[in-house]
Amino acid sequence: MRINRVFGVAFGILFVVLDLLVGGYILSSGKAEVTAGDDAGTWVRVFTQAFELVKQDYVDPKKTSSEKLVNAGLHQMLSKLDPHSAFLDAEDYQEFQEENRGEITGIGIVVSGIDGRLTVVSAVEDAPAAKAGILPGDQIFGIGDVNVEHKTVEDIGPLLRGPAGTNVHLRIHRPSNNSTTDVQVIREVYRVNSVRDAHVLDSRKTANFKIGYVRITEFDQPTATELAHRVDGLLADGMQGLVLDLRFNPGGLVQSAIDTCGIFLPPKSMVVYTEGRDPAAHQEFFTDAASKPRGDFPVAILVNSESASASEIVAAAMKDLHRAVIVGETTFGKGLVQAQFELPNGAGMRLTVARYFAPNRETIQERGVKPDIMSSMTRQEERALLLRQRGSFLNPDEKELVAREKDEQLDRAVDALKGLMLYKG
Repeated sequence: MRINRVFGVAFGILFVVLDLLVGGYILSSGKAEVTAGDDAGTWVRVFTQAFELVKQDYVDPKKTSSEKLVNAGLHQMLSKLDPHSAFLDAEDYQEFQEENRGEITGIGIVVSGIDGRLTVVSAVEDAPAAKAGILPGDQIFGIGDVNVEHKTVEDIGPLLRGPAGTNVHLRIHRPSNNSTTDVQVIREVYRVNSVRDAHVLDSRKTANFKIGYVRITEFDQPTATELAHRVDGLLADGMQGLVLDLRFNPGGLVQSAIDTCGIFLPPKSMVVYTEGRDPAAHQEFFTDAASKPRGDFPVAILVNSESASASEIVAAAMKDLHRAVIVGETTFGKGLVQAQFELPNGAGMRLTVARYFAPNRETIQERGVKPDIMSSMTRQEERALLLRQRGSFLNPDEKELVAREKDEQLDRAVDALKGLMLYKG
């Protein structure tokens, strides 16, 4: 989940302090006196002694470069905190930055550890993995000749990366039908177009009201600008109400979520605030004072259990400020703030520093956003929805499934908008 701030200077200072502590230990004589409690200096000396012992005495010196040992220590330290804090080596960090800008080389999947399994949270449309048939919910059992069932998300990064045009072999398990298949994916440079399918719905399904539809796949830097352009186009076509689809949206940049809310909410509306261990972590985030709301047309937002992080911020704010009706399932419940820290060697880290709270002062973490109108989908309906969103690269059986299964959640959202417009007269 990419909700970020950069604090390179702060961590540069931290490493200077650690250098001083290490130097002080090396110049001192005798064993470190370990005392009970949480004295940072004492425990840094313990770590330093272990580091030096490994450097001097481990049997294979090829494995004990200072860079490898420090990276391994940071990786383990952060991974023990929570599932969202992580150490990123220089290559991973560069890729992370590219994702925020919307252009990436790779196969186009977001993976998370869920119930001990490496699970595909989202497959970027038009990216290689989606073209190869990989869907959210698929579990990765193998990459190349490596069994990854007991690996972490960070472990598999180097296995998935590679230059454009190269091949990666994935062994995929699909719990929905209990099948395991081998998939070949070619790495490519692809562009993330996060705002999709903007159109006016068929009037036969909307009682002749002009109801627009637009889907956001994730929140990156261009999202709000793209969405504003699409909404303006729909309004020019006579749109009277809008369905905003955030299903299977894993999140992204918090500023992108705030700017998205600014398309619909008045200027200076508080969208979300944070609380953390440090009182300074209390921050309130508002729509831009110069934002241009697009009128008071009714909005319905579609969410499901895979709508997370930034998408939950949008849904919660629009619900609490009475700007939209929320339709679907309770969202994922990822309301933790990851600050992004850039380290002096080009690496980086994501660290959970606070929790997000909706305008009504309720936390999103572990609770999610509860819809105003509950509407669940079967696994078959979900699979049909994902295939319908993919649009192309479907085999005959998949096309038949898409034609057969309805999108009941979309129908409920349309019904809600029709009711609101009839009420307004």
